[in-house]
Amino acid sequence: MTDHGFQALVIRDVDGKRKVGFEALTRDDLPDNDVLVEISHSSLNYKDGLAIAGSIPIARRLPMVGGIDLAGTVVESKVPQWRPGDQVLVNGWGLSETEWGGYSRFQSIKAGHLTRLPKGFSAAEAMAIGTAGYTAALCAIALEDWGHITPGEGEVLVTGAAGGVGTVAISLLAKRGYKVVASTGRASQHEFLQSLGASGFISRQELNEAGRPLQAERWSGAVDAVGSHTLANVLAQTKYGGAVAACGLAQGMDLPVTVMPFILRSVALLGVDSVMAPQEKRARAWDYLDKHLDRATLHALTTTAKLSEVPKLAEAILKGETRGRYVIEIA
Repeated sequence: MTDHGFQALVIRDVDGKRKVGFEALTRDDLPDNDVLVEISHSSLNYKDGLAIAGSIPIARRLPMVGGIDLAGTVVESKVPQWRPGDQVLVNGWGLSETEWGGYSRFQSIKAGHLTRLPKGFSAAEAMAIGTAGYTAALCAIALEDWGHITPGEGEVLVTGAAGGVGTVAISLLAKRGYKVVASTGRASQHEFLQSLGASGFISRQELNEAGRPLQAERWSGAVDAVGSHTLANVLAQTKYGGAVAACGLAQGMDLPVTVMPFILRSVALLGVDSVMAPQEKRARAWDYLDKHLDRATLHALTTTAKLSEVPKLAEAILKGETRGRYVIEIA
């Protein structure tokens, strides 16, 4: 690689306050890990917004290069399983938290954190999916493994429907034949969500206030990226034997729920983590995406942006002003 500086979005502690800005780094600035990757694309996720805004201390080691996703090409490797020219990606594994992330032209990565770029996707498409889309696949798999949802029968709810997890979840579940109901606070997005496969809608306001511990049964299953009162209400409305795959906290990290849905209706709350998921789960999720995610749909829900736009987009995603998935061009 060149010894000249390259741009990276860095989070630092300056006089006790977090400061985010673009800096010119060199190879010597990077961590001492096994594999050097030249990054072509990253993505924007809700967690990236939190890390950059500093509203929740996502970055636990400073300084930190942001970006929880990356895709690119191996430049140098100290280990035999990776060779220069290999196409790779990383989702999670502490990127932007304890490991330097993808908002940089080059990054040094631990060998065990790399996933070979799936043959069915380009680097840009893999980042259009990103952590949010890969998490959506894990959620869909968790619901199907639970076994209560049936294509064409019952309703499967997706909360935070216009976000990154929500849009991919709707597309995947609809392609599989499920009746998907989308929860969003933006009626202007209904036509877009319908084009992804949503067959019905419920207003975000109907779910985000405190509700009764048990409510009328409606959902055979659900994917929730919101948490707090929304998740509590979804659990209270889930049918006997149903399950909710929970993967986010856009409304809050609290869960004001009683045990009643669990012990009276045998409802299951399935926690879904994408950050530290083992490689076998990752491989299954990417295979699921390859089989069931329509490429035309993926392109329709994707917006491409430059690295320089990330700070502004991070603010927008936290305000709920973004739609679908954002690919960040690095190279």
